[in-house]
Amino acid sequence: MAADIRVVILDLLVERSEFGHGGNQEILAPIAEFGSVEVLLLTPQMQSPEAGERAQKEGVVRVAEADVPHWDYDFPFWDELTMEISGNSVLFKRIAMPLHGDDLLTSRWLDILSPDAVICSGSRRNVTMWEEWMAGGASILRCSSNKGIPTIGICFGHQLLCKALGATLERAESLSNGVWDLDLTEEGDCDEIFSSRRSGSGNSPVVLFTHQDHVMTVPDCCSLLGSTVHNGVTAVRVLDERGDPLPAWGVQFHPEAAKARVERAFEWGHITEDDLESFRREHDGAGILGSFAAVVMRNQA
Repeated sequence: MAADIRVVILDLLVERSEFGHGGNQEILAPIAEFGSVEVLLLTPQMQSPEAGERAQKEGVVRVAEADVPHWDYDFPFWDELTMEISGNSVLFKRIAMPLHGDDLLTSRWLDILSPDAVICSGSRRNVTMWEEWMAGGASILRCSSNKGIPTIGICFGHQLLCKALGATLERAESLSNGVWDLDLTEEGDCDEIFSSRRSGSGNSPVVLFTHQDHVMTVPDCCSLLGSTVHNGVTAVRVLDERGDPLPAWGVQFHPEAAKARVERAFEWGHITEDDLESFRREHDGAGILGSFAAVVMRNQA
């Protein structure tokens, strides 16, 4: 039986199981409340170009271990997994993606997949340290946004989306780890992605960060939704040619970094005690993910 909802995830933190696969589960939880989900996982940072060529020709091409020669075995390879999330079945499938970065061809490939949402996770890589596979990821985000497919780029995904749309980025001298109030613009204050819980001062969302690259300019085809004291371009929304908002966002923060995930990451040695302390404050990420899920379902309907 086909799933009710199909989601494509650029799974760029796969080698960090708690923030990678665990983070994916947090993102999917509010979407899975609406029905069963098929998740197509893309790992271009580890994939061979040959697998990408097959994907362009055939559409959904399952990835075997031989197709990901750069796999990081801190996380065991698997190509399929089914689990229950929010009371519904979620099927994860690892598939190949085109790496060429050609928007016309990428758009055709997305038409074959016909996803209800496209999500790009954070990554241990850096957009300011460009790697060849990033062109394919940038093309997917550019095309999904312009097609009106609900799209969200998180941390690295935010940076890649903004870079794909013409923004400039810079690398800071040190990491920014912590939880800050998000200062919303007039557009951000009425944007549906921030329509849920706002626990900060002045009715502002509270959000969690860990990053070193910073988006420095707002793409011409985006509106700025919010900033923080340490990060000027923290949240954006993509606009169409007429300036109307599309269901596509970039957010520098990590809405999927639930408290339990952070604590387990510390227990497993993925973050330091100083990091753990900087993330203690509660944040509003779950509400933001819930708002995105509502957009996905409204767009599907």
